[in-house]
Amino acid sequence: MSRLRIVFVMLALVACGAAVLMNSGQLVPSADAAVSGRMVMVPGTDKFTPFAVTIHVGQSIQWVNNDTDSHYVVSNDTFNTAGNKGTNHLLGPGQKFTLKFTTVGVFPFYCSFHAALDADSQPIAPGPFGGIQDSNGNFGTPMNGVVTVVP
Repeated sequence: MSRLRIVFVMLALVACGAAVLMNSGQLVPSADAAVSGRMVMVPGTDKFTPFAVTIHVGQSIQWVNNDTDSHYVVSNDTFNTAGNKGTNHLLGPGQKFTLKFTTVGVFPFYCSFHAALDADSQPIAPGPFGGIQDSNGNFGTPMNGVVTVVP
């Protein structure tokens, strides 16, 4: 009888854990995308992570916004040699955006809300105070990243 009770308790714990994950409000990447490294996350702060991703021609990158505010994915076409020029996509909270790359090169990108520096070399952000500062008082870098596409 106690063995059966343990099995039921374990199943209940697994079910509760799954319910918490499903209702957490965060998008959970698929195992395939996470393992392949073809995903760029906005993890609840004003940054893209990872900053740099390397993929092969024909692969796609998916941006996932787990932040509570919107961010843009904008191609820096001055330095873009990997195609998808003119990319300017608003990524709302909880949204995903995918681009496929068919050309070898680099695809620098940024968030137009959070990618500029002010006169004090601090990242500019919307709001009354500007700058992106963590709980320790450290300022971050502008919100940008790069995709490198190899053969």
